[in-house]
Amino acid sequence: MDRGNISYALANTEVLYVPDRRIDTFGETRFNYRLVTESMDEVGVTLVRTGWVEARRPRIVRPAHMNGVEVEGFSPVAEKFFERLRAGGGGGFALFKYGFCFSRSEVLVETVHEDIREVADRTVREALESGDSFRAVIRGVEDAWEVSLLRFMVEMIQQSHEINTFDFHRRGLV
Repeated sequence: MDRGNISYALANTEVLYVPDRRIDTFGETRFNYRLVTESMDEVGVTLVRTGWVEARRPRIVRPAHMNGVEVEGFSPVAEKFFERLRAGGGGGFALFKYGFCFSRSEVLVETVHEDIREVADRTVREALESGDSFRAVIRGVEDAWEVSLLRFMVEMIQQSHEINTFDFHRRGLV
């Protein structure tokens, strides 16, 4: 997978249902996701991946020390995306400097013989009804679904940044 495919996946990923919770400043946070993609091989077939991703407790790392960020369980394509972030292509989300370690669960894949819009709508309704404040629904790109999942995590970092920064300041850690 080349940069063009990664850029395409980033541009065509959408978080359809955002968790109510954010990344916890002083503990681990586990988001339960449903990632919906269209099959590249069959018309009218949607794949629904179910699993979780975890953001471990943020650690304060002094600027320019991004080498402490680890990636576990992701393919080489996803690891290339992280390398791009380490090289400065992440758009300035300061919380990444705290040294998150990301891991993900085994992924269950369900093949549904329906249009992606119908499956996505139903999956969002199920998320609303679940009451799970850590649930996310993501529409992504099949060939680069892990990049879509990582984009979700980057968005969660960006949304959590202000709260985490406040918590660190309040405790006199930064």
